[in-house]
Amino acid sequence: MFALCAGLHLGVGAQGIFTCIDGRGKRLTSDRPIPECMDREQKELNSNGTVKRNVGPVLTPQEEAAQVALDKKDMEDKARVNEERRRNRALLARYKNQAAHDASRSEALTQVDEVIRAANARLADLAQQRKSLDTEMEFYAKDPSKAPIALRRRITDNGDSVLAQQRFIANQQQEKQRVNDRFDEELARLKPLWSGAR
Repeated sequence: MFALCAGLHLGVGAQGIFTCIDGRGKRLTSDRPIPECMDREQKELNSNGTVKRNVGPVLTPQEEAAQVALDKKDMEDKARVNEERRRNRALLARYKNQAAHDASRSEALTQVDEVIRAANARLADLAQQRKSLDTEMEFYAKDPSKAPIALRRRITDNGDSVLAQQRFIANQQQEKQRVNDRFDEELARLKPLWSGAR
């Protein structure tokens, strides 16, 4: 790594002067990067003595890996902060105040309720169908095995449909909870943003 670093600086610093203080406290000067100061900062000076740039120490592989990890974490932190700001701007643009947010929550919950009502209506239809099927089965009350296969299949299908509708309704009830949780989380984020905006 030293050879690479020195090679890079040779061309750039051919006109300049490198100076540093080594580990023993001695000031060293050279027309190229100083090997004794590769573990510390060196200054590259212009011909008039002003500082052209500072050259950082050459990192060990472990230090370089740690620096890469630190840079990556810093970039991720900045990306997260930027994403938070973007989300906050989007929320503020969508909901100017709590009344708008409450109206949006109510609309979302109403949509789920309508789906649940439709599923309950389907359950009621299935219950009516089951009554008709049970009436037909009364003819075979003494020996249900003599009931036609088609009738038994319709009864089985009816039961499966009822279970499916019940599972669907349970899922929609959970969806209502998810909707409320999402709006609660948004509201917690929005309240300080609204206060700041005012």
